[in-house]
This record gives sequence, C-alpha cells and structure tokens, in this order.
Amino acid sequence: MKPIIEVNHLYKKYKIGEKQRYYSFRDTLVDLAKLPFRQKAKLKKEEFWALKDINFKVMPGEVIGIIGRNGAGKSTLLKILSRITPPTKGEITLRGRVASLLEVGTGFHPELTGRENIYLNGAILGMKRVEINDKFDEIIEFAEISKFLDTPVKFYSSGMYMRLAFAIAAHLDPEILLVDEVLAVGDAQFQKKCLGKMKEVSKQGRTVLFVSHNMDAIKNLCSKVLILERGQLTKSGFASKIIDFYLGELENSTLKGIIKAGDEDARIIDSRIINTNYQTVNKININEQFGIEMEYEILSDFKGLVPNILISTINGTEVLHNIYVSSSTSKGKHKAICWIPANFLNNKKYKVLIAIASFTPSTVGHAIQEIIFEVIENMDEKYRGNYRGEIHGVVRPHLKWENF
Repeated sequence: MKPIIEVNHLYKKYKIGEKQRYYSFRDTLVDLAKLPFRQKAKLKKEEFWALKDINFKVMPGEVIGIIGRNGAGKSTLLKILSRITPPTKGEITLRGRVASLLEVGTGFHPELTGRENIYLNGAILGMKRVEINDKFDEIIEFAEISKFLDTPVKFYSSGMYMRLAFAIAAHLDPEILLVDEVLAVGDAQFQKKCLGKMKEVSKQGRTVLFVSHNMDAIKNLCSKVLILERGQLTKSGFASKIIDFYLGELENSTLKGIIKAGDEDARIIDSRIINTNYQTVNKININEQFGIEMEYEILSDFKGLVPNILISTINGTEVLHNIYVSSSTSKGKHKAICWIPANFLNNKKYKVLIAIASFTPSTVGHAIQEIIFEVIENMDEKYRGNYRGEIHGVVRPHLKWENF
C-alpha cells in the first residue's frame, strides 16, 4: 500500500519584512500609480527558513499529531499541504482529496451566506451538488447555526465561523483532513464534539493530521506524533512515547524561550517571573502572590497594541488569558506587571505566553515570549488539614464553606 502523504526534503523560506498578501487587479493598479513616488532605496530583507529538510510518510487511515513550540513551523507545514502556500523547494505527494481547517474563515467568501459557502467548499473539493445535498443537514446540525444559515458569514462570530468550517471539512468526505489549533476558538463542549468527529473520521479509514498544544487531546486522538523544532523534524514515533519525551524536555527547560522577539511594530525587551520582593524566580509557593513582568517597546503608531498573557499547563490546557486593556499604547519603552493572587494556581508546572498584540480587527501577535515556571506547596495543614493526597484541577482558590 502506498502512503497517502509523502513529504520529501521540504523547505520553506520567508523574507522578514516582506508583506505576504494576495493581489487583486485593483491592488496592482494602485501599486503602479505609487511607483514613481517611491524611494529608490530598498530595505534589506532578512531570510528566515520556516521549514528545513522535512521528510515523513503517512499511511491511509493514520491519525498523526504534530507538536512543538510556537514558531516551530507546524502551521506552515499544514498550509503547504493544503496548497495555500507553495514550498520553496522539496516534493509533496498527496493521494487523496484534502480538506483543511486552518485559520478561522480560511476558504470562506465573506459576502456569501453560510448555505452558499457550504456549496462553494464542496465544489472546491470536487463534489457534485447531489453529494453536498446528502451531507447538508448533517453539516447544519453539527455546526449549530441553522438560525444564521442565510446570513453572510462576514457577520458571524469567530466561534460560528469555526463551527461551520469544521463541520464542512469533516462531513464532505475528504480522504485527508488537516486540522490546526483553531479548535481553541470553540467552547469545551464543542471541542469535545470535534475530537469525537475526528475519531469517527479516522475509523472510517480517512487520514487526519492534527496540530495542537493540548497534549491530552493529541494522546487520545493520535497514533503517531511528529515534533517540529525551529523548522526541523526532530523526532517521530508512537504518540505516548513521543509526548512523554516532549513534555520531559519542556519541563527540564528553565530558560525563557524567545519565540518571536518582535517585528516592525513592537518588541519584548525582557520578561520574567517575580516574587513580591521583585526578585526573579522560577518556583513560587502556592500561598504566595507572584508577578509576570514584561518590559517592551512600541516601535510604531499602530493602534491597539497591548500586553497580554496566556497561562497554560505543561500539557497545553489553557488556564487563563488576561489583557492589560488600560495599557499605554504610545511609542516608546514600557513596563507592566500582571500579579497572580496567592492560592489561585494548583501545584503544577505551567508555561506563560507573553505577547504584545493587537485585537482589532483580529488578533495579531507582534512580539511573543514564553516562560516556564512551577507552583509548589509545603503541605500546610492550615489549608490541607490531614489530607496529603493529590488535589486535582489547575486552580485551587480558598473557597468559603459553611456548616448548618
């Protein structure tokens, strides 16, 4: 049996500073009109290899997880497999019809209704109208958007977009289903529903490639896992073994991992975990307050750039996302500290993603760093009583109890 996906010596190069955009005829005319007024000097663009010599094969019916830190090249790989962006060099062989769920709204026409986009996507996949009709009711029921079926999708929320996009991708009978981390957009119940559908798809003999930071989801769904690190495929094998290796490497990391230092709009100068004495720490006692400090610089007049944090467990379960909405967005250097209260996080290892990002019209990360830290406890009888076992969950607030 031949592999359904073959990737040989795949490379992808970007030029930092070069804007990636799709040109319409109007864009071309505007650029030609501006040409005589442009400065002759051109900025030197730095080359960046997002993928370097990637090689792997996937057999029909396999469910493959792709994991790695932010910026490792996971999404770039799926975009190339989806034919959204071409490789710089290398060869890809796909022996089957591909449906992909990447960024929210990819493949949708904003002016068309939900109903029209279903037929449009089916046509793109090469399906006949009668085939789409057979799946239509299942798609609407799964997506839970029947009230908005004849509304242009440009008015949909990100959650509605994602539900419809996943329903279309999963129900229109692709031989290969590519799913990126977009499941994070939906609520917990719908995420569970999506994971169940992907399991069902795989049992039907279809192939799934799944990118996620949620290691529990990867372990439950995937038979094999690939690790990408800085654009290179560093390890692959059976899911449980590879995930244990990856988490071990992550837990042993005590240094800050710079994912994206910054671009032309903003940069992070430094970030750290601090105690109440403003000392840098990597371990925090569960009954002590601690801070996440970031020093950053706004480099442009781009409006809406604000610091924010995303705390997750090492396994990838998101705990909280907080935005410093009242932060100054003026050009220049700034410092901000987000204080996490005592007795809030359980005693576990965590990672915090620190970003300077804009949220209008959509979330755009301009500078990102990641820090790993651990919450520990001293088995204080004041809070535990005589209980010495594991306390489950990711948060452990002190809650008020009453006796009657």
